[in-house]
Amino acid sequence: MQAMEISRTGMDVEWRRLEVIADNLANANTVLTATGAAYQPRRLISGPRGDFAALLNAAAPDGGKSAGRISGGVAVYSIEAVSAPPRMVREPANPQANEKGFVAYPAIDHAAEMTLMVKTSRVYEANIVAMNMARQMYSKALELGRRA
Repeated sequence: MQAMEISRTGMDVEWRRLEVIADNLANANTVLTATGAAYQPRRLISGPRGDFAALLNAAAPDGGKSAGRISGGVAVYSIEAVSAPPRMVREPANPQANEKGFVAYPAIDHAAEMTLMVKTSRVYEANIVAMNMARQMYSKALELGRRA
């Protein structure tokens, strides 16, 4: 059942990534957050769960038996703020405007965020397909085992 667990962890990570993207899009025109700070766009950082290099090392302590085994999927490492300068828009009537009449909006590129959202959705769907294929293979193996 390890293949299904790997797909599940991939789906979890991509769902979290979609949440971060949606949060960025929802706050594209937010000047200040509830805490009074400027909104910073964020990115989700993910990678393999466990020590990937050790799993690929043929000279593993167990004589290479663990080489090629999967680490158990992926995990979210962190959600980090993007360090981009704010998008300055001239709005002298806005109460958040500075002395020159500019308002600092988060540096969020709508097109890039939407592209990343589509890409993330496709990865999520690929994990669903992989999970369904693994389920079908396990079912077929059980069926073959019953015949023997």
